[in-house]
Amino acid sequence: MSNHRSGGVQDRLVAPTSPGFRSSRRAAAASPPPPPPPKEPRGRRGGDDGRRKLSGLAWTSIALTGLMVAGSLTGYTFYRSALAGVGVTTPDDKIRNPRPANLTGALNVLIVGSDTRHGEGNARYGQADSRIDSGKRTDTMILMHISPARDKAQLISFPRDSMVDIPQCEAEGSKQVLPPMRGMINSAYNRGGIACTITTIETLTDIRIHHNVEVDFNGFKAIVDALDGIEVCLANPVDDKKSKLKLPRGRSTLNGEQALGYVRLRAYGNHSDLERIKRQQLFASQVVKKITEGGILSDPTALLGLIRAASSSVTMDEKLAGNPDKLLEVAQSARSLTASKVQFYTVPVLPDPADSNRVVWDPARAPKLFEAIKNDTALPEPAPTAKKFVPKVEQVKIQVINGTTTAGKAGEVAQQLAELGFDVVGTGNALTAEGTSQPKTLLLYGKRDTTGPDYASVLASKLSGTKRPSTKGKVKVTNPQPFTAAGTTQSVADKGTDKGAEKAPVIQLLIGDDFTGVRTEIPESIKETGISADTKNICA
Repeated sequence: MSNHRSGGVQDRLVAPTSPGFRSSRRAAAASPPPPPPPKEPRGRRGGDDGRRKLSGLAWTSIALTGLMVAGSLTGYTFYRSALAGVGVTTPDDKIRNPRPANLTGALNVLIVGSDTRHGEGNARYGQADSRIDSGKRTDTMILMHISPARDKAQLISFPRDSMVDIPQCEAEGSKQVLPPMRGMINSAYNRGGIACTITTIETLTDIRIHHNVEVDFNGFKAIVDALDGIEVCLANPVDDKKSKLKLPRGRSTLNGEQALGYVRLRAYGNHSDLERIKRQQLFASQVVKKITEGGILSDPTALLGLIRAASSSVTMDEKLAGNPDKLLEVAQSARSLTASKVQFYTVPVLPDPADSNRVVWDPARAPKLFEAIKNDTALPEPAPTAKKFVPKVEQVKIQVINGTTTAGKAGEVAQQLAELGFDVVGTGNALTAEGTSQPKTLLLYGKRDTTGPDYASVLASKLSGTKRPSTKGKVKVTNPQPFTAAGTTQSVADKGTDKGAEKAPVIQLLIGDDFTGVRTEIPESIKETGISADTKNICA
């Protein structure tokens, strides 16, 4: 794993007026004077003291972003004034590359923290770089994925030391098109700002990003103090002069000053970036838990103070900040979330063979995480027939038929369905009479299969996109083949099945041009490393 030390670009907090970060436009609203900023810690120095603060600070600001939006609609007029400090950006104007489609109805928000060192407020957190071309980077990139039903959220962290292929981008502040390059993922922000970061994430994951939130952290301590502190638990005592943090082993409730030291703490554990991300996720989980379970949403005074603290640290895209209907949608989502339905994950990585201080995304597990997010869908549970029979996934027999001109499509989908537990018995092809692709994806069962709709509805619930009804009658298949799932020695059809499955009809999945994918699951190996916001505050 990466154990990257300081010595490169140092992280700095961003003043609300720092050039290159906030747009001159603001969310329109008359605002009372904001509360004065909290006193900053004295005696800050450069080096590791200022190194990598942004990751931890962003986690807390991210956890509060949904709350801020939610509160803005709880009493729209009352809270709107608190949002006057929110900055506005228009990244869509600079995105040139083709963008992925969103076919599930999910909402994806990319949240980043800037490490620019320009601006008066930033100088307090380390030596500012006077070079005009020193640029800015983002030490934190998190994709907040809100499910189509708006009842759960998954936050995916992209380690900043990841070496990736950055696509062509338009330079920030000009129309110059920059060529593709290989580099650390956070350098995309330096090349083309938030627009290039969005382009990079979309190209690498094939996930459509609908909105973005940029975070600076001058209000971080005020946010933590507005929550009356956050409890953490340490497996070992800490006495670190660089982060100015001294805490005993066990549980402590941190005020804003202490929290600032905790989230930038480096001289602890194995000093790795990934270990620190895990601690920061635990910290953020406690923030979410306190917000969702601590009565803040029902306390107008506490909520208003928290919104003001959070809004001083946020810049949104214009489509979100200036759209009351979209704000209302996100607000309703945030209010319906519970701590148990907020999950934190990190993109799985491997050491970079070319540089031990860098990482590369795990080619086996990372794509499955992205597929699970991209194809997430919330469909109702299969509706049983009059017999009240709901088949289990493993009882559903499927023949996957490629009705498109894309070679290998049936085998690819068959493997995905087999990994979900379906009994895939074979594959085949079925183009139109003219030799062209079938326009629509169909779920077919035999004319005499009275329970066909029951079995087909289970399959339908695992396909992304809109709900697909089943149809009586099957198609003639050319080149039928038995299916053998990867990693097995015999076809699924040859496995022993229970008595109920023996009589199950075979459902034909005819893949057409409108097919949007299988609703894949996040691999268990990734789930095991994730954190739920209702996770017990373990000592780390």
